[in-house]
Amino acid sequence: MSNNASASIRILVIDDENQVRKFLDIALRAQGYKTLLAETGGKGLELLALNGADLVILDLGLPDLDGQEVLKELRSWSSVPVIILSVRADEDEKVALLDAGANDYVTKPFSVQELMARIRVMLRQVPTTTESAVFDDGHLKIDFAQRQVFLSAGLISLTRKEYQLLSMLAHFSGQLVTQPQILKELWGPTHQEDTHYLRILVAKLRQKLGDDAINPTYIVTEPGVGLRFLGKSKTSP
Repeated sequence: MSNNASASIRILVIDDENQVRKFLDIALRAQGYKTLLAETGGKGLELLALNGADLVILDLGLPDLDGQEVLKELRSWSSVPVIILSVRADEDEKVALLDAGANDYVTKPFSVQELMARIRVMLRQVPTTTESAVFDDGHLKIDFAQRQVFLSAGLISLTRKEYQLLSMLAHFSGQLVTQPQILKELWGPTHQEDTHYLRILVAKLRQKLGDDAINPTYIVTEPGVGLRFLGKSKTSP
């Protein structure tokens, strides 16, 4: 995203560490974004309510409200994308936050390049699976209308569940999709503990895509949390 394209985008940073706020303020403005800065959860919610924002970066360790409380309050009236920042790395907490409405999670210390990439993903319009929607990076092509997948121009045979998983991940390209979300979508609400189903399915799908689990091109596993699709279509903005 060019600076011109990002010039009208407003990002709210809620973090009680002065150095982190300053660092993010400089990094975000260098990319052309407008920034709003808050040192407490209450101030952050006030700024969001009064000024609006296109994306929120939310720290969990705030002096007045826990970040989870801020997220809960925010989600009661706003659908703005939220990226969580925290030194906490507990997998159960990550899943709980993502299920509570966070869109992504970055653990401190973090790379500014990684954070900016996550921000671009959040701000990018994700194509819906309409008749014209096609993912194509020149090697992998997913035709959502025809429910067909091609690898190096050759049609590959996927089972219904394999296609459902690939389609779901590609639809949320770059975003972390939690295990409970995937299990509920693919097998229903009574199977959200059956993670072994998902492990087997991912392994089979990776094999058909020629994707290496250790150094993946398309499907990344974030252990205990979920999956992320890395592919970038040639037609993506």
